[in-house]
Amino acid sequence: MGKKEVKYIFLALLCCCQTICLGQILKPVKWSYASKKLDEHHAVIYFKADIDDGWHIYSLNQPDGGPKKTTFVLNRNTGFTANGKPIEPKPKKHFEKAFGIYVYYFEHSVIFQQKILIKKPQTTIKGTLTFMVCNNHQCLSPEDIEFAIPIN
Repeated sequence: MGKKEVKYIFLALLCCCQTICLGQILKPVKWSYASKKLDEHHAVIYFKADIDDGWHIYSLNQPDGGPKKTTFVLNRNTGFTANGKPIEPKPKKHFEKAFGIYVYYFEHSVIFQQKILIKKPQTTIKGTLTFMVCNNHQCLSPEDIEFAIPIN
């Protein structure tokens, strides 16, 4: 094998390695959804985030001027209305020098809840949740995820 062939093989291997390294997509948060009908006119929907070790997502009440807070936007539908604001457990609190503010976040797992007023016996709650996930070295771009949660 000549120098020219070795050069081409090396370049091909380098391209493959770069593709493999850059092609890895980080998904440190897995979301699941559920609903519980409380009575004929009331339900609660649940948004559960399972967060990989070393990562965290931010509170619904994260102040502006820092990382993107978690949000839930419910699509308008004649079958239901939101009953109050979403509920979250008490987050961890840490002063973040990079932003110059306190950040409020969750690690490992968190369940958010939203009370719903049901107007139709069977409806599906659709919407979009937005969240940002970080670790001690990096933050990933905020991500929007569409959801559909049936209320039966």
